[in-house]
This record gives sequence, C-alpha cells and structure tokens, in this order.
Amino acid sequence: MTKTAFLFAGQGAQKLGMARDLYENFEIVRATYDEASVILGYDLRELIDKKADELNETKYTQPAILATSVGILRLLAAHDIKPDAVAGLSLGEYSALVASGSLAFSDAIALVAKRGQFMAEAAPTGSGKMVAVMNTPADVIEEACKLASERGIVSPANYNTPAQIVIGGEVAAVDYAVELLTVAGVKRMIPLKVSGPFHTAILAPASDRLSEVLETVNFSDFNIPLVSNTTAQVMPVSEIKPLLTRQVMSPVRFYESIETLVSLGVTDFIEIGPGKVLSGFVKKIDKSAGIIHVEDLATFEALLATLEK
Repeated sequence: MTKTAFLFAGQGAQKLGMARDLYENFEIVRATYDEASVILGYDLRELIDKKADELNETKYTQPAILATSVGILRLLAAHDIKPDAVAGLSLGEYSALVASGSLAFSDAIALVAKRGQFMAEAAPTGSGKMVAVMNTPADVIEEACKLASERGIVSPANYNTPAQIVIGGEVAAVDYAVELLTVAGVKRMIPLKVSGPFHTAILAPASDRLSEVLETVNFSDFNIPLVSNTTAQVMPVSEIKPLLTRQVMSPVRFYESIETLVSLGVTDFIEIGPGKVLSGFVKKIDKSAGIIHVEDLATFEALLATLEK
C-alpha cells in the first residue's frame, strides 16, 4: 500500500497571478480566497494579481501563499485526493497544520498575517543576508558559523538537502563565515535574494510576539501525522505552540523531515503551492520517491491524469 505525503511551499515561492486559472475555474478555490479576504480586510486576489511589490512584502506574502495552498488542498480533497501525512517548508507548516485537521483555515490566515508582520519588523529587508552553501558537510558549515559568531549572529537556517545548506544572519558575520568556508575549500556558495535572514536568532523578537498570539489560538488533535520543521519528527499536539514559537528562529530541517516521512512508509509526494522548489529538493534527497506538484490548472490536470493510470 503506497502512502502519499503533501508538502507545502514556503515563502519565496510566490509569483504574480499565482493560481489565477484555478480561481477562475473552481468555486472551492474562489471561496478560499474570498474567505481569506474577509479575514484580512483587503482583496487578497487583487493583491496577488496586480501588486507585485506588496506580494513580495513578508506580511502579505505569507497569507497569499497560505490561501493559495489551502485553495489547492481543498480542490484536491473535493476530488478525493488526500494525504497520509504532511509537512511544509517554514510558512508551509501552517498549510500543513490546516491539512492535518489541527488548525482552522480562518485561524491560520489571521495567524500568518501576524507572523509575517512580526518577522518583517524583526528582520527588515536588508537587515541581514542568507547564503546557500553547496556540497559541504553539515559539520563543516556548523563549525564555520560557530567561529564566525564572534562577528555577530550567523547560523545554519535551512538544511534543504544534504548538498544544500543555507546559512543566515547579520551581514558581517555571514561574510566572515563565507570567508572561513572558502579557506576550508568550499567551492560554491550562492547569496540568496530573501526578505530577511529568517530561521536565525535575529528573529527572537518575532518568536516572542508570535508566542503571545499562539496562546489565543485553538489547535485540535491531528487527523494525520505532521512532521515538524524544527525537530524533523512527528509533531505531538501538546508541542504545537512551543514548536511554532521556536520555528521562526530555528533552522528548517527539511531533508531530515523527508527521511522521517519515508520511514513512515511514504513513497510519493505531492507539492502544493506555487513553484516546485520542494520537488527539486525531494529528488535530491530520495531518488526513489515519486514527486508531482500542483500550482495551476495544467499541473492539476496532470495530477488527475497520473492518478487515473
């Protein structure tokens, strides 16, 4: 019996006009955006279609990606396509919580709007930097960050694949870590265009503020397992609030999360939301895994065709 996990896209995957054709063709998708717009107090669909600058602001990006992901999730559920387990990259963990039955969509939209605001205020654009370090053992990267911490905050932020680990933090400290890694023989490091150095200690103020808001939110028992970014283990309902509090300033353990899902019997993955970044990661983590993504009408129809075979 094959098991399928849904993976949900994180921040950075947004694009102008994302899922427009699904919005036009399916009432369940339209209703999802409409519900989000009422809660947010602005027309989310209009923002996604026409306001590129705002779409790339963290406080707007996060609800936009969440609504897009949940719209697609609901569309798949209406076609009886459901996951056996879920995970999401950073922001995507909130879509995964909705998919797991633990968090109501209305609560999730309000929550990520605040999360995005807190993160943007803690780490304004230009406040730090992130660099993807390629083909380098994790312990070498961790040691360089430790040594470079004398210049400020720097640490691993995303363990995306065994061959791609992103470091982030304050500019001087990240630059020094890059120097140390260059001396250690690292050949390939790629500066990333990101809103801020998320998943580092710079986000501690956002973590504190998010903790207060999380205390007002009700979470239900999980219907299916959700693998946590922070621990790369199945998340217990009792740990949801502390783990989400830590998540904004702790590294995302994506490749270990995929390994955990595989250990639970998952053989196939469906990436939900804009882009196919996670699909690329999965292919590098587990070459035997099946992976398909859904972000628009063409990819939705491709999924249906695949499942009919």
